[in-house]
Amino acid sequence: MSTAPSKSLETFPNPRPGRRYEIRFECPEFTCLCPKTGQPDFATIRIRYVPDERCVELKSLKLYLWSYRDEGAFHEAVTNAILDDLVAATDPHLMVVEGDFLVRGGIHTVVEARHDKAGEGGR
Repeated sequence: MSTAPSKSLETFPNPRPGRRYEIRFECPEFTCLCPKTGQPDFATIRIRYVPDERCVELKSLKLYLWSYRDEGAFHEAVTNAILDDLVAATDPHLMVVEGDFLVRGGIHTVVEARHDKAGEGGR
């Protein structure tokens, strides 16, 4: 597996597909660029999900998140893109991605995007 940033998310079979359980990740070193100024935006990305048949592999997740370092993206767009890509890779029962961005211009931003296979959708 590469050690360069990548948009590729690898998965592996859920070891307990008949059991509903939650997996949580926290990435306190997420960085992307402000699309207006080009300056870095720093965030903690929190991911919670209830897997179905596939789980996301952690090194590929790290390299995937790292791939945003040189990309300009609004907080709302990047949080939703991460959710969309993870859902496409794993097709979970439930997934929530939270982008908790550091203060910029005196404003602290938290964006939560949600996928629910049962049909509850977002909030």
